[in-house]
Amino acid sequence: MKIFFLFTFSTFLLSAFEQAAASAHYDKILTHSRIRARDQGPNVCALQQVMGTKKKYFSTCRNWYQGAICGKKATVLYECCPGYLKMDGTRGCPAVAPIDHVYGTLGIVGATSTQQYSDISRLREEIEGRGSFTFFAPSNEAWEQLNSEIHKNLVDNVNIELYNALHHHMVNKRMLTKDLKNGMTLVSMYNDQKLLVNHYPNGVVTVNCARIIHGNQIATNGVVHVIDRVLTAVGNTIQDFIEVEDDLSSLRAAAITSDVLDTLGRPGHYTLFAPTNEAFERLPRGVLERIMGDKVASEALVKFHILNTLQCSEAITGGAVYETLEGNTVEVGCDGESLTVNGVKMVKRKDIVTSNGVIHLIDEVLIPDSAKQVIELGGAQQTTFTDLVAQLGLASSLRPEGQYTLLAPLNGAFSDDTLRMDQRLLKTILQNHIIKVKVGLNELYNGQELETIGGKLLRVFVYRTAVCIENSCMVRGSKEGRNGFIHIFRQIINPAEKTLHEMLRNDKRFSVFLSLVKAADLDDVLSRPGEWTLFVPTNDAFKGLTDDDKDILIRDKNALRNILLYHLTQGVFIGSGFEPGVTNILKTIQGGKLYLKTVNDTLLVNELKSRESDLMATNGVIHVIDKLLYPADLPVGNDQLLTILKKLIKYIQIKFVRDSTFKEIPLTFYNPSVTQLTKLIEGEPEFKIVREGETVTKVIHGEPIIKTYTKIIDGRPVEVTEKKVTEERIIQGPEIKYTRITAGGSDNEEKLKKLLEEEAPVRKAQPTRRTQGGTARRRTRLANH
Repeated sequence: MKIFFLFTFSTFLLSAFEQAAASAHYDKILTHSRIRARDQGPNVCALQQVMGTKKKYFSTCRNWYQGAICGKKATVLYECCPGYLKMDGTRGCPAVAPIDHVYGTLGIVGATSTQQYSDISRLREEIEGRGSFTFFAPSNEAWEQLNSEIHKNLVDNVNIELYNALHHHMVNKRMLTKDLKNGMTLVSMYNDQKLLVNHYPNGVVTVNCARIIHGNQIATNGVVHVIDRVLTAVGNTIQDFIEVEDDLSSLRAAAITSDVLDTLGRPGHYTLFAPTNEAFERLPRGVLERIMGDKVASEALVKFHILNTLQCSEAITGGAVYETLEGNTVEVGCDGESLTVNGVKMVKRKDIVTSNGVIHLIDEVLIPDSAKQVIELGGAQQTTFTDLVAQLGLASSLRPEGQYTLLAPLNGAFSDDTLRMDQRLLKTILQNHIIKVKVGLNELYNGQELETIGGKLLRVFVYRTAVCIENSCMVRGSKEGRNGFIHIFRQIINPAEKTLHEMLRNDKRFSVFLSLVKAADLDDVLSRPGEWTLFVPTNDAFKGLTDDDKDILIRDKNALRNILLYHLTQGVFIGSGFEPGVTNILKTIQGGKLYLKTVNDTLLVNELKSRESDLMATNGVIHVIDKLLYPADLPVGNDQLLTILKKLIKYIQIKFVRDSTFKEIPLTFYNPSVTQLTKLIEGEPEFKIVREGETVTKVIHGEPIIKTYTKIIDGRPVEVTEKKVTEERIIQGPEIKYTRITAGGSDNEEKLKKLLEEEAPVRKAQPTRRTQGGTARRRTRLANH
């Protein structure tokens, strides 16, 4: 009857436990293990064992499907879930393990060494008796791995040392895994020593960084959790350990210099990756001296080695990213038995547990970007750029106390021809990739101009999914260093030197297109300041065009302008700035739409390939095409024009609607906006001609402005009255305008006339108006904005 009662009671306890613990990570992972093994029978769990070791895990989905733990292949094992037993002749594990007191339960879970030591240390009587205990019982393998000297001291003094050591593994109340919360501190039954509990999302539960490998074995007077190592006492803080550890004297000096050492003496749950003295000695001497002499850099360096979470080595079964106190992240992973930091095996000693965290000794110093000079931020894909900057003497101009931005092209951007250039020319190219100020990615905006150390102004273009500077667009990987930013670019940046018109004029490939532009009176558009994208057909696009055909085109100026202005759009659009594979719709000056997209790094315009893209001009960008563009929805109403266009355009069907005409496109579309700015100019008057789109004759007289104020002269207040009369006149003739302010009679009339006659020699200025009184006049210039 007693046995039946115990059996029923234990079943009830386990059932209640499983339902209540549904939210605990350990128990969730255990549930998944049962699901994976459901084909093996009831109460069977699937585990993974790392090949070549005895380590077993109830695995996460990630490790399970990868078939590996810490990068090592793992085999699948099927075992009875904790608390269950096999029965002869049946599938799975249908029986419940008998419930016993803690001492007897140690034998049930196979912790026979701990059971034996409990016996000889006279702990047995206590854990067989009344109470409610939690026993974190070291496995047999854990006792074998214990330092031989420590092990011998325990066994030689069983009544005190061994007894106390076992009490250090016990808590005076039952704590199931669901009760073991991450960051919890328990008080052990030996001298109130602390036990630091961590419960990780991957289901691993640790006590002083020892992993629970078999949890929740219920006893009549408590619970037993089997752990994978013997616990040692924890008393010191991380600060205490650093201060007394000889091999960390360099880290200690850096922590003191940066005022970080005191932080590691405060309560918390830290992880310190502590570089040894040997690790510091490997740093280049100049680098170490610079960082140690800069409090901001040294603070960043030390904090980059500290996590604000406690990461025991046994909890790391795959790579994960953690934020450091410095603010940036490190990736902590594992490779077999070794821990890795940022993918490198560097941990010499693991899991030095302190009262406020854990220490892992490493043999490399981790230097964060924030402690590096900007030239040191270049990665493996920017070595050509950083090497050339050093070789050509530009690195020395990047002063540690300065502020810079490096625009670093990828290695592949440097062709052999570029690398064979004269070094003076190559140095100039590199100077165009160094900005005189520190500019982060989130500080860049469309239309911004950045000055290089070579004196060039580079334009910034911001698109939906890209940021470009001149012809080159960024790729991911921007970094901020102590004295600047580095941004990564696909290509070498080529600052614009010529206008669109100059570029067409200097390239024989575009002679036919340029002649048509001139005939349509559009060459001035391409010469003025502005922001344009021009799709330029090469001469090949006009094959078959006779002189007579050309004359017919030129005579119909409206038609010619419609065709040419379909190749022009407002704004600068870099080919690599478009989101790949997505169609981008641009409205042209003609009014029609262009459909652009990039496929395999090639720009398509209305599905036509651009033969060469991103030729930068001071007032825009050119994309070269070998076909004439024409809006598919624009009808032609002239037989002769239709015949000509069919010669040139074969990739679309041109619509014909008899007697339809092309709309007139006034040239006002490219006139810069004019803001009238009136200000007095001392001394001789100065005049500036401002072009306008249409010829008008108009005179505007402003109302007199009378201003009275008090001025102190020779210590006495004197009232002063000023009178201003404003006059703005548009002179008869094309596109000539000036503004002046008068305050009396006229002067410099001849100078004004001469200036106007030079601009439009056929047209003469009208006589100058005089104000009453005949006093001298002051004039201002009209400023363009």
